[in-house]
Amino acid sequence: MKTKIETQQIIQAPISKVWQILTRFEDYPKWSQFIKEFYGNPTVGSRTGVLLSPPGGKSMKMNPIFLKIDKERELRWRGSLLVKGVFDGEHYFLLQKINDNSTKLIQGENFSGILVPLLKKMIMGSTLKGFELFNQAIKERAEQGL
Repeated sequence: MKTKIETQQIIQAPISKVWQILTRFEDYPKWSQFIKEFYGNPTVGSRTGVLLSPPGGKSMKMNPIFLKIDKERELRWRGSLLVKGVFDGEHYFLLQKINDNSTKLIQGENFSGILVPLLKKMIMGSTLKGFELFNQAIKERAEQGL
């Protein structure tokens, strides 16, 4: 079973600023309500611990593998709950330049695995809300010049 969620946010800041905030993983605990913390420095092909805390949901630690880090364009990782095929997610951030001072942030995830039907309410609820909160927090930081 598969399902997908995707959110978008227009940010009045240059794409370089949005990318800087998105990839400064060590700062996430200061501002992110959803992706609380990264453990280590993400590089393509490596696993990095991440602590997720969906609003109204249970926090969970995952060890995703980074699939793509394409400067000012795309950040993508894939993680699994327990073992591959049970509940897997490929999480992505895409940045699109609107003009020199505006950026579109797209955040999404493709979910697959046998638990997807049982967890669909959570995916469409607290997980989606977490994406929206994360996008809003990046927007606020970028537009305030932090």
